[in-house]
Amino acid sequence: MKRSYVLGPSFEEMLHPEKIDPKIRKKALEMKKKDPLDPINLYNITWKDSNNDYYYVVLPKEITGVEANIVVLYGKDFPSGSHKVGATYSILLEKIINDEIDPYYHTLVWPSTGNYGIGGAWVGCRMKFDSIVILPELMSSERFDLIREYGARVYATPGCESNVKEIYDKAKELYEENPEKVRILNQFSEFGNYRFHYYVTGNTILEIIDEFNIGNKKVAAVVATVGSAGTIACGDKVKEVFPDAKIIAGEPIQCPTLSLNGYGGHDIQGIGDKHVTWIHNVMNMDGVVAVDDLESKKMLQVFTDEVGKEFLKELIPEKQVEKLSEIFGISGVANVLCAIKTAKYYNLSKDENIVTIATDNINRYSSVMSDLNKMYGKIDRNEAKNRFESIFMNAKTDWMFEGTVNNRKRWHNLKYYTWVEQQGKTVEELDLTKDYDYWKKEQDKVKDIDRKLLEYREAHRE
Repeated sequence: MKRSYVLGPSFEEMLHPEKIDPKIRKKALEMKKKDPLDPINLYNITWKDSNNDYYYVVLPKEITGVEANIVVLYGKDFPSGSHKVGATYSILLEKIINDEIDPYYHTLVWPSTGNYGIGGAWVGCRMKFDSIVILPELMSSERFDLIREYGARVYATPGCESNVKEIYDKAKELYEENPEKVRILNQFSEFGNYRFHYYVTGNTILEIIDEFNIGNKKVAAVVATVGSAGTIACGDKVKEVFPDAKIIAGEPIQCPTLSLNGYGGHDIQGIGDKHVTWIHNVMNMDGVVAVDDLESKKMLQVFTDEVGKEFLKELIPEKQVEKLSEIFGISGVANVLCAIKTAKYYNLSKDENIVTIATDNINRYSSVMSDLNKMYGKIDRNEAKNRFESIFMNAKTDWMFEGTVNNRKRWHNLKYYTWVEQQGKTVEELDLTKDYDYWKKEQDKVKDIDRKLLEYREAHRE
């Protein structure tokens, strides 16, 4: 008899949780607060809350300083506190459905620089897998604590956010110790990550823009900083409906890999991993914008420190200030700064819409904020005002690089050094990723995965 596995929602149910069996959804929503570690919470992987309202805000223009609407989807209310859990679940779901891994036998390795590893710990352990997370040692202490709390083991590798090769090397070491048992789920190359954001996040964006009559009901740009480049896959779906929409990738000035073929360490945790990922559809990208990691951290402090919040209340209502203080982490602030620069660069009008993402929130960065206080002293009103005006209001249009034919070729060619030289891909495989049909085939697999999941449920119906 075939073993019974712990599985959760289909892609369609993550997009539209109202389609989940009402009994299951009711139980999942009850357990969201009562026991966040109960596996039933897999059914809470969605951009919608218990009332089917979307997790999004339109930023006040008093905060952004630009005419265009900046729409932010936020991930803090997902299980594990980040939308990255959707990517980890989708990758694992596909592996199980395709009979590639077995929780009764395999050990999962999640190479990560932060939220993916946390999501892998949460999902893997809920789905009854022995799970190991690999994380750079300079990531925030909160990240390591959560991984252990969720039941996974964790290995710390040398370096910071951009030290991805060290993560790969450790994953390879663990695999070679027991190749029959160890399975590496690499967010940078697994298309479950791409498909979650293409289908679930992308369609969610389209529904929000349409249902709530935001601006001209079109998307002018999708802006997302890239780590695994999973999130930016939502732009591929958006472009199907709005072909003129621009897909703009963000990265740190301190590690300008796409911008200048550059390298370096930085502290926008979750992005800027010093390579171009396999699942990044760079041939469909319209530009790159780079922002400063210190500016991103300093603005996060303005959004979340009590003194900073008091200053912001001079500009917008208290209720809005409190909401914004809850939905941003470092990369979320970086995304907003990228969106502001994009709006200015393309001179977008008051009716045009830019969409971006806030991956997690301040809960993962208290130690980082404490370090800021040690280095620069606690902020007062003048410091909050100066940061706000210099970083957001006076954001420049420097560090913008458009997706010309040659730039797209350069971004594509950068994949060679990681994926062919280091990770065993062939040049022929790499060249296939330049074609639209390659990505279309990966997108179309959503339907097949959902079909297999429904067949599994039917076969195991009691």
